[in-house]
Amino acid sequence: MGAARKLDELGEAAEILVVDRNPYHNIRVRNYEVDLNDSALPLADLLDPIGIDHLAAEVCAVDPVDQKVTIRANGGLEIIDYDRVVLTLGSELVRPAIAGLASHSFDVDTYAAAVRLNEHLAALSRLGPSPECSTVVVVGAGFTGIEVATEMPGKLAHAGIGNPHVILIDPNPVVGATIGESGRPVVNEALSALGVETRLGAKVAGVGPTGITLTSGEIIPTRTVVWCAGMQASPLTASLAVERDRYGRLAVDRFMRAMNLQNVFAAGDIAVCKIDGAHSTVMSCQFARPMGRFAGHNVVADLFGKPMLPLDIDWYVTVLDLGTWGALYTAGWDRRVTAIGPVAKATKRIINHDRIYPPRTGHREDLFAAAAPAVQAPPPVRGNPSG
Repeated sequence: MGAARKLDELGEAAEILVVDRNPYHNIRVRNYEVDLNDSALPLADLLDPIGIDHLAAEVCAVDPVDQKVTIRANGGLEIIDYDRVVLTLGSELVRPAIAGLASHSFDVDTYAAAVRLNEHLAALSRLGPSPECSTVVVVGAGFTGIEVATEMPGKLAHAGIGNPHVILIDPNPVVGATIGESGRPVVNEALSALGVETRLGAKVAGVGPTGITLTSGEIIPTRTVVWCAGMQASPLTASLAVERDRYGRLAVDRFMRAMNLQNVFAAGDIAVCKIDGAHSTVMSCQFARPMGRFAGHNVVADLFGKPMLPLDIDWYVTVLDLGTWGALYTAGWDRRVTAIGPVAKATKRIINHDRIYPPRTGHREDLFAAAAPAVQAPPPVRGNPSG
């Protein structure tokens, strides 16, 4: 959308093609929620009004030397030539080689996976009450795992499953190892209030249809294991002959140009840059969205020899959903607590249900306005910050 906006501004002509495996845009950060309605937006509604072509296909390879992209569509391989390419292939869940993990676990990494989890819970409710059906084990106590675990009592109630028993497992000695000293007590308070148990310093040895086994030997009877342990950039980055960080991300400059790759731009979870000259971007919508807008603007500017705009973001916040207890809002890279409870929850709702959505009016001017290369101010906190 940023590319189409810049093209319109210049009065130039070029073909913009979006290739994605799905014909929709998933509001991915909402995949943990009880209600998934309105979290998959048809690409046609967003791209057709501004003249962007889109194709549902799997990207198989990117050749930056010959400037070609190989895709799989309609059962066969096709080659697309490009003048400029913007890689926004995102990230995916890390799935280690643990026995039974692939066949017996669930996740919220994609819209399809989140729908599958909800359908599974609905099916469990029809089996009748049992400890296995009412127990959910969430593996990974990072941001995603905490949000899944704290939302799970609501998910189980929505599915008609009583006596919820939620267990959060992590190999670290604390929940939310990266949340910081200031916010961690808030998370622990919320987990306790919601009745979420923890198994810390624990690792998974195997997953079966009716239980999960820890390396300690403990077996937890459950039919629902939700894997939330780690993210990595699209594995397609491994085929590019450039350095990647420990998450597999491509380094980009302030204009979103991929380092040491000619005519390649990258944005979102597949890319990393020093966003304020000191701190590296993290995998979150706070960075992915402006990175995308600037990449779109700059790729067209570069194509037609016009000045590009550098991206600089001088603020950082996190807003962690904590289910019916509320939320946690932190500010700064040291993650100082700014708001908790219902006040922070109100901000989280604004983010998840409004702020991160593209316009859905279908009006060209609204879509272009949203795609402008600008950085939003931090989300507001209203009311008593202490909750």
